[in-house]
Amino acid sequence: MPIYEYKCRKCGKQFELFQKMSDEDIRSCRFCDGPVKKLMSLSSFHLKGSGWYTTDYGGKKPSTAEREKKEETKTETAAPSSSETAAKKE
Repeated sequence: MPIYEYKCRKCGKQFELFQKMSDEDIRSCRFCDGPVKKLMSLSSFHLKGSGWYTTDYGGKKPSTAEREKKEETKTETAAPSSSETAAKKE
């Protein structure tokens, strides 16, 4: 069951409640019966184990061999220089 945080607009106190996701939001402060606002809080949900982006791919940098291979591919697909174009015309 999630924990929801609320803040009273009248007295300014903050409090937490365990509520089902299907429960309606509360409308009054438990301390002074003033109107409350539901707060957005940080999630404590973490994806752990293999198969997730952060564990398998997130922090990895390409190895030296992979970088060299990319550079070779870039030079092969690059446009020919003006001297190569002139040689082909002759």
